[in-house]
Amino acid sequence: MTKKWSIASAACALLTILTLAGCYVPVNFPELVDVPQSARVVLPARYRIIGRSVQRRPITCLVFGTGPDVTFIMATIHGNEPAGTPLVRRMATYLRQHPEILDGRRVVLLRTSNPDGMVYNSRYNAHGVDLNRNFEAANRLNTKQSGPRALSEPEARVIRQIILEYKPNRIVSIHQPLACIDYDGPGQPLANRMGQYCSLPVKKLGARPGSLGSYAGVTLGIPIITFEMLRADSQLDAEALWRKYGKSLLAAIVYPNAV
Repeated sequence: MTKKWSIASAACALLTILTLAGCYVPVNFPELVDVPQSARVVLPARYRIIGRSVQRRPITCLVFGTGPDVTFIMATIHGNEPAGTPLVRRMATYLRQHPEILDGRRVVLLRTSNPDGMVYNSRYNAHGVDLNRNFEAANRLNTKQSGPRALSEPEARVIRQIILEYKPNRIVSIHQPLACIDYDGPGQPLANRMGQYCSLPVKKLGARPGSLGSYAGVTLGIPIITFEMLRADSQLDAEALWRKYGKSLLAAIVYPNAV
């Protein structure tokens, strides 16, 4: 073995060690594909049953990383908008296989926010309440569909608990079918960045009474994105959804850095 070859081999070995230790972050993201089994470094996630629905179905979240920069990504607060659940599940797979992305970061994933509604293909929870109108925002209205009072529903209380416990720097709530990237609070720069990586246009829809956007974005001042996919996206499998929207979600995690 030549001296030149030995130096190159040593450099590659050192780079590998630094990468595994979290000291080196590549300039570009890995491709949005699975890493070969023989080459995987799998990052464990903290799995929590953080609450239960009206009908006692578990509401679970996954927590990756321990860094101070926190992103909270959630899906299916409306049970008839289910495409976000496989997309967030696919995000979990990606994070397990690419721990270098989590250097200095923490990601909290809530795959199904409204499990009862998802079972019944209903916008509402089992009490007939729109969970995205059940938060303690200044513009809240007490109605049959928004609930008799703020946080009357266990699913909304779970979401609030996650926000208060993990104190996210940004929130992404995945919806359908309005085909745009909506934002509340100081979320426009984040929306613009996410819009660079998918075909959805950035569009301000306005903070709805008692919505999560009103609560987190306006009341708490957290940048929050309502990521409105297409209705037809419910027909796509997790891999197709990931190819379509994965980089946009990753852009939220590494913000303000570019993907």
